[in-house]
Amino acid sequence: MYRLILIASVFLSNSLMASHHEPVEDVGLTFEDKLAACSACHGVNGDQPLMPEYPILSGQYQDYLEVALTAYKTGRRQHMIMNMQVQALALTDADISKLAAYFASKPGLIGLGE
Repeated sequence: MYRLILIASVFLSNSLMASHHEPVEDVGLTFEDKLAACSACHGVNGDQPLMPEYPILSGQYQDYLEVALTAYKTGRRQHMIMNMQVQALALTDADISKLAAYFASKPGLIGLGE
């Protein structure tokens, strides 16, 4: 619960202080904090999204996840929550690679569309 409040506070303060595409300085979050923020909406393993329209990340290709997160970071890909989340968490390129590797290493869901 504490992490969720911390992340929400960081998110609000950074969204008020920074423009949409402006990089955010180090917010003092560990990689584990950043992973917890992703897991809050996508599930610990990336296979239990909070909402049906949120994507399943587990089993995705690592390079796809890296490209998607980088596009949210630069604003090339638009989604109100994701653009602000990536900025609020101050994801570095190294964070993006580690997050992508983490979710890509999880087993994908088989037979999901059946």
